Amino acid sequence: MKAHRPPSPSRDALECLREAGRVAAQARAAGARLIVAGARVRDVCVAVEEEIARRGAGPAFPVQSSRNAVAAHDCPSPADETRYAEGDLAKLDIGVEVEGWVVDTALTVNVGDRPEHRRFVEAAGAALESAIAAAAPEVEIRVVSEAIESTIRGFGLQPVRSLCGHGVGRWQVHGPPPIPNAADLAAGRLRTGAVVAIEPFVTDGPGVVTEEGEPQVFRLDPRREPARGPDAEALAAVRAFRGLPFARRQLAGLGGPRLESLLDWLQKQGRLTSYAPLRESSGRPVAQAEHTVYVSPSGVEVLTR
Repeated sequence: MKAHRPPSPSRDALECLREAGRVAAQARAAGARLIVAGARVRDVCVAVEEEIARRGAGPAFPVQSSRNAVAAHDCPSPADETRYAEGDLAKLDIGVEVEGWVVDTALTVNVGDRPEHRRFVEAAGAALESAIAAAAPEVEIRVVSEAIESTIRGFGLQPVRSLCGHGVGRWQVHGPPPIPNAADLAAGRLRTGAVVAIEPFVTDGPGVVTEEGEPQVFRLDPRREPARGPDAEALAAVRAFRGLPFARRQLAGLGGPRLESLLDWLQKQGRLTSYAPLRESSGRPVAQAEHTVYVSPSGVEVLTR
């Protein structure tokens, strides 16, 4: 198989990535301050998206906040009244795009600062920093994955093996190369010019996730867009995301029945990808940390610091 060799971003693309990274870091910090017991999860996600827009960028995917055993892809519905509670391990997953160039970042808030959850947050953060320190142009991805795994195990915890980091691109949230959280799953090298999101997930369970619950996040691949549909205005609203993921709550203005009719039609056409919440298989808590990095010829630049 031919090795994946990403094109190095142009100077203009790099400036967009850096700006997206600055906005993402600011939005992440603002969102983290809002995650307290009693706050409504939907309000936090919307506030973070509004912060991104206020700073002149766009969300690369709907802001998500997965709690406790749910590792990822938990996105509030338009009417979701769920609130954070004392003892939650609350992930906040944020994507930002500037002129289509995407960065991805996340953190975990230990709501109420429960002592039993501190090592989860610490392990995720330490594993991320170890991975960044190990990353370098043309280094084997196995070296990065080993840094993640060994750091997590040093805390007496397990990496989530079925989730991994990934490349990002223009109008693309997930692409090659995968950056696994376990060394035995890694292959290839971290090529010069790559822009990748590194995201350790930490648990004290088996470290496998399964889909559970109703999807709230969807994606319409521009290469598979229908030329027309039963509702031209609603289809145009979905197309406006330009292949980036979107959530029901972002299109609530269309009205529930109208949106559901379009989603059902697109699914029957085989054109829509859905993302259900991902839950740790044994129900054990999960923490996450994530940064997007640019692998330059001279080293690694953390874009979302």
